[in-house]
Amino acid sequence: MRRWSGAGWDLSDAPAPPEEAAVAIVVDGTSQAVLMATPHDLDDLALGFALTEGLIAAVGDVTDAQVVAVAPPAALPGLPALETRLWLRPGLAAGLAERRRSMVGPVGCGLCGVDSIAAALPPVLPVAATYTAAPADIALAMQALAKGQRRWRDTPAIHAAGFWSPEVALVREDVGRHNALDKLVGALAARGIDPGGGIIAMTSRLSVDLVQKTARIGAGLLAGASTPTRLAIDWAEAAGLTLIGRARAGSFDLYTHPQRIRSA
Repeated sequence: MRRWSGAGWDLSDAPAPPEEAAVAIVVDGTSQAVLMATPHDLDDLALGFALTEGLIAAVGDVTDAQVVAVAPPAALPGLPALETRLWLRPGLAAGLAERRRSMVGPVGCGLCGVDSIAAALPPVLPVAATYTAAPADIALAMQALAKGQRRWRDTPAIHAAGFWSPEVALVREDVGRHNALDKLVGALAARGIDPGGGIIAMTSRLSVDLVQKTARIGAGLLAGASTPTRLAIDWAEAAGLTLIGRARAGSFDLYTHPQRIRSA
């Protein structure tokens, strides 16, 4: 990792990024949902998910449970991918198919409606954007993001996604960080603005699904106010995306593909 301090580059060890893995919740052999989660205490995750989503009414409805590692996508062979498998007492599985079709993704979900590991971790799309930015441009992008957070000034519990280039500054907000990015992408498309010609900036931490969305639209630079997850870093490296974290007060951490940051 390279850290820009505002005056120059410091090559140092990065703080350990949090782990993130694709975790499928499988009940009686049928995948119910895929969550991007920290791969710890997954037996508790599966049981809690089943209870809070109404798949079961009590712990006694589960007759057996197992956490199993599954094959990761070929593009990222070291990626953690797991299934948490629950088996229910006889008679309970009949209503799961309808429940699966009607399940609504929560506000914080970046994989709403995804019910398989393969769908959550699609092929890596290479980014061909050639736009480059000066280190000072990262601060300008984050400043434009803060300036455009009009709703946040009324209620701080809201995320924002922004696009910045020397010619354009555009911001969209939502209670969900993934929704904010989708709104921004829609606004760029409606205006005919190429996402590869500037910097995508986020108020939130950078998880793998935000990296996937950014790569999918062809943007080459993604900056966030917080630290990215390890999986987000790996995915950005594989996709050719320049990933920047802890972009605050003129400093930032550069994790992948420094060729888009002039002087890096």
